[in-house]
Amino acid sequence: MAKIPIQFTYFTGIKKAIFNNPRLIGTWDENGRYSQQWRSHQMQQIICEDGCPGFQTTVELDDSQIGWLFCWGIMLDSPAGNNLWGIPTEINDSNSRDRYRSFTLQSPQNGQSQQEKYYLVHSRRLGAQPYYLPGQSNPALRFAVWSPNAQNVEVVFGNSTSGYIADDAFRDDPDFGMNPNLGPFPMLRTEEEIWQTDVKISPELADFSRFDHFPYMFRIVNEAGRVVYRTDLYSRCQIGKGKIDPDGKPFSGRYTDREEIPFSGNYQDLDGTKSCSVVVNPDTVTRHFQEAVWPELEFIPDKEFWSNEFSLERPIPQRVEDLVIYELHVGALGDGQNRPGNFADAIALLPYLVELGVNAVELLPMSEFRDEVNWGYETSHYFALEYSAGGRDQLKHFVRECHRHGIAVILDVVYNHFNPDGERAEWAYDSDIPEHNIYYWYEGNSGDYFYTDGRRFPEGGYLDNLSTGFAPRFYEEMVRKMFISSAATLMEEFHVDGFRVDQTTSMHLYNQLHADGRSVGNANVFGAKFLREWTRTMKLIKPNAILIAEDHSDGEAVAESPDVGGLGFDAAWYANFYHHLIGDTRQGTEYARLIPTAGYGTNEPLAMDYFAGALGWSGHNKVVYHESHDEAGNAFFEAGGQRIESRRTIVSAVNGAPLIGETRRYAEARCRFAFGMSVLSAGTPMFLMGEEIGAQKPYRFSDFINNREDLLGDRLTHGQTLFRFYQDLIQLRRNYSGLRSHLIDILYVHNANRVIAFRRWDVTEEFLVVASLNNHPFSSGYTINNSRIGDGQWREIFNSDAVLYGGDSTGNFGADISATNGSIHPIVPANGFVVFQRH
Repeated sequence: MAKIPIQFTYFTGIKKAIFNNPRLIGTWDENGRYSQQWRSHQMQQIICEDGCPGFQTTVELDDSQIGWLFCWGIMLDSPAGNNLWGIPTEINDSNSRDRYRSFTLQSPQNGQSQQEKYYLVHSRRLGAQPYYLPGQSNPALRFAVWSPNAQNVEVVFGNSTSGYIADDAFRDDPDFGMNPNLGPFPMLRTEEEIWQTDVKISPELADFSRFDHFPYMFRIVNEAGRVVYRTDLYSRCQIGKGKIDPDGKPFSGRYTDREEIPFSGNYQDLDGTKSCSVVVNPDTVTRHFQEAVWPELEFIPDKEFWSNEFSLERPIPQRVEDLVIYELHVGALGDGQNRPGNFADAIALLPYLVELGVNAVELLPMSEFRDEVNWGYETSHYFALEYSAGGRDQLKHFVRECHRHGIAVILDVVYNHFNPDGERAEWAYDSDIPEHNIYYWYEGNSGDYFYTDGRRFPEGGYLDNLSTGFAPRFYEEMVRKMFISSAATLMEEFHVDGFRVDQTTSMHLYNQLHADGRSVGNANVFGAKFLREWTRTMKLIKPNAILIAEDHSDGEAVAESPDVGGLGFDAAWYANFYHHLIGDTRQGTEYARLIPTAGYGTNEPLAMDYFAGALGWSGHNKVVYHESHDEAGNAFFEAGGQRIESRRTIVSAVNGAPLIGETRRYAEARCRFAFGMSVLSAGTPMFLMGEEIGAQKPYRFSDFINNREDLLGDRLTHGQTLFRFYQDLIQLRRNYSGLRSHLIDILYVHNANRVIAFRRWDVTEEFLVVASLNNHPFSSGYTINNSRIGDGQWREIFNSDAVLYGGDSTGNFGADISATNGSIHPIVPANGFVVFQRH
């Protein structure tokens, strides 16, 4: 029998050589015949055509096996450990979580080896990428795009001044049509439904540097034969940084709410989601920080840029438990400026954050989003950074400065929906037929859906998931891989330390048919499949990556390993903690709503027992917070026909009363209670920017730009005492490992007295926290009985009511208090708490 050679290649798509000892494992025996016993072959390390390390080997299979299905995978050593399975991608079967690749043995074609390939990520596979020809040290340029329904694709170039290519009717316009002096370059379709350029056909592409920073688009003849212009979803840069959508025309324009606004012809006015993509060398960085300048002028190799990234005196925290997270919206900085905040403002804030004591910042989404004034949860291009904030290299400068200051950077990412105004991005990328809308999940055929009056309802097959757009097509591996690859790029090229994934429950739990609201269980299954693949890939590349989910299922599986049925995150946002502690837009009796209820100034009982349940659950791998961007400005309820919006903590603490005199003192005391419960919980504490100075302006999605806070100024004036409280309490948590453990024990709850007491500890330390929202202090002491209170001396180490925090100094003045037979009798301040350490 003859042998058929099969060449296997594993593309890492990552520039760093982080994997070793690769072995091919497959379902064949030593004679090249199918076997259920997987056979191992050592692989050789190579440098792939994308310039990244890869692995390759050839196996000969018996030609008697032609037509047989074989399975294979890769074992390797990585920073995460040895002998790891290198295929994070699950097979496309809703009933299976298996991870392997498969192929059918084919008859030899023209003496060529059958090629089997696996791409860990597509970061260097799709888009405008450096491409290394054999024997060449300087890269060529290759464009590649996934477009399964296209009849034809070519890459076309635009004008650097306008940054836009109008529709075909205007293709000869010198300012808004295609660049007549460059291209277009044809693209050829591969077996994987990827279209790519070929340097043999277009030799001009042999020199990458010739095209650096040139604007381009893909000109696609779609499934119906219609010519459409589409941006590159793997683009490293979208040139626009304004809010104008020309809608395919050269001189008209419209704002995203459909208000007509003329387009000036300047790229700076363009909405980046609609503008040209830009060729960018991913291996260089601007030498100096340049505030939103394009094109950048002076570059250095990325290795040189990152060479002095860290400070030995200020190490970066590695464990989720050690973090104190500051939720930062870059666009909400820049108070007093006639523009949204940018990375220059964020870098200027770093000394303030170091003084505050936080060791992690969580940025609201920074990937390309619609408009320039936005929270960022309308992502269109996952590899490009929002240009109105400064763009890709400015984020690198910000991350480097954070690391020099000992601050980890966590980036918020949005995979549950796309920019809802995504024409020229994901929407109808290469087909007008809804069921062929390749980036969107669609159930059935578009002809199956009708309105009640008999009219066709083609949108009916899309899926809603409680986000602000239709659900992505997670059953499509190429869609899952785009999200995964973008996160890998942010870790490798931008040195981001971790991610917070927006509304994961929308992906694995909330999917329902747009037509009638029926649950679509298969979409939930594939949403969970995507999340497992995503976390597995991140941890394979960077084992200490910080992975946080905004997940409202409250299930423990979210933070469990995929190997035991979990989703693989390190921790999950814990919204119920907020709703019980504050929850100022939640009505009914299911939530405690401690702070706004106390804010009425009455002495009625509070549901401290409800809050105790949430506090006790905080040790189950949770990120807890008393304020976040959502809770501060994205929630509301209707009461008696009146819309009641969520408010900042200090406003909620007195239910909107003027913050002057004694009212402000009460408000700040309750703010101290709220932050104290978060920091002293068994979860990882996080808070929204501005809470530390008593921010009180409304933080709404629609008009945050008009309500920005002067953080640096307020820190020195009316926010001074609250800032000092935050400083000291953060430092207390960071100083004691027992306050960072997941161990917590609720010892005492009294609703009428508004008192709660709980224990925190690890193997070396033990602490007792006694807190009260009573409007009167327990100046003569308050007795707490519980057999789990250890007998001995307990020393007061923190009092939220100290004078330097603006309090009345009601407390135990650092004294030792005896506990006997499970009973202790501390003095407890009004609207405050005291912390004791056992010794």
